[in-house]
Amino acid sequence: MSAVLIDKPVATARESAAAWTLSVVIPAYNEEGAIAAILKRVLAALPALQEAGVQKTEVIVVDDGSKDRTAQVVRDFPAVRLLQHPRNRGYGAALKTGFSAATGNLLAFLDADGTYPPEYLPALCQSAMRGSDLVIGSRLAGERSQMPAMRRLGNLFFATMLSLVGRQRVSDSASGMRVFRRTAIDQIYPLPDGLNFTPVMSTRAIHENLKVTEVPIPYSERVGDSKLSVVRDGMRFMNSIVWTALSYNPVRILGFLGAIGVGIALVVGVALVILRLNGVEQLGAWGVFAVFTALVFGVAGVSVFNLGAMFNYLVALLQQHPVRQGMFGRPIFDPPLDRHFWWLGGLAVIVGLLAGAVSLAMSFGGWDMSRLWLWLLGSAMVILIGVQLVISWLVMRVLEELSQRGQKTELDLRGGA
Repeated sequence: MSAVLIDKPVATARESAAAWTLSVVIPAYNEEGAIAAILKRVLAALPALQEAGVQKTEVIVVDDGSKDRTAQVVRDFPAVRLLQHPRNRGYGAALKTGFSAATGNLLAFLDADGTYPPEYLPALCQSAMRGSDLVIGSRLAGERSQMPAMRRLGNLFFATMLSLVGRQRVSDSASGMRVFRRTAIDQIYPLPDGLNFTPVMSTRAIHENLKVTEVPIPYSERVGDSKLSVVRDGMRFMNSIVWTALSYNPVRILGFLGAIGVGIALVVGVALVILRLNGVEQLGAWGVFAVFTALVFGVAGVSVFNLGAMFNYLVALLQQHPVRQGMFGRPIFDPPLDRHFWWLGGLAVIVGLLAGAVSLAMSFGGWDMSRLWLWLLGSAMVILIGVQLVISWLVMRVLEELSQRGQKTELDLRGGA
């Protein structure tokens, strides 16, 4: 078992003494060929669940508007609750319907196609009972996996992306076999209705500081045809991870993109200085294009970085509770870099104005303006960047003041209560 970061106290005395009950939710859409086998395996795992400490288990199948005999097959199992959607609403919608009807303080779900092993439910439940808020059955950490190569590559990509944006190592961000505590629902909701339910769940859980744990599981080839589109759903998974992460810690993504833009501009600038020191006084077509690239990436990089920093203050203002933010997970500058924007921006404006004034004076002194255009462009870029920094500093200070005012009001209300 590999823990996925985040320190959080293990189960309290009250929780450890609680009677653990489990609700297993199985979404099904046109799974008449596989649903009976998976239900038999889930029911056969009940004794092992009891030995693991689960005192009561219920199994719920949500038929998501199937057009085949899925519902009729489920009715042959009296111990299984059947819920039905009149029309197909999506994988995530089926799961949420099951969760709303479930009675357990532990909630589990797995697919109806036979790909996930219900025999591993006791191991996932034990991890949840020991203090984990969300336990993911990791297909990529298991020894036996029959996952197609293209899907394995895609899942590895999504897991790596989530690990980067969430600052925690995750091996399987989209696994469809999980156990989580009912108490975590308020923090991981809202969740989408489609197949991107699981990556969004993983992303929200990590950013909400929930304790997330992975348990290696084997993965089998599914029964019947897959409903997953590698390209369409892959793009949806990627967008879901990015947009969910942006709603918690925008500067983690936008800040890095901005830093890349500024880095490119600096590289071009250093190259131009080296060329000038080596006696090069005229630029060819590629040189002019390099200057153009530096200007665009420099200004755009600072803009995107500022946007991420300002969005972080907006998130802090709108969130009902503190969330982890920052590019690197811990402060690098004290005070934070954005607090220095006012003097950095002012200094940039002054330097840019001086460079422009000197260039203009040199042109009046007889220098050919064609030799000074690069200095003028550089001074213009520095001035624009400086103005952006000052404006961003003003906006962020206002947002910070509003956030602190809101927190103080909330504390005063609690004190008065």
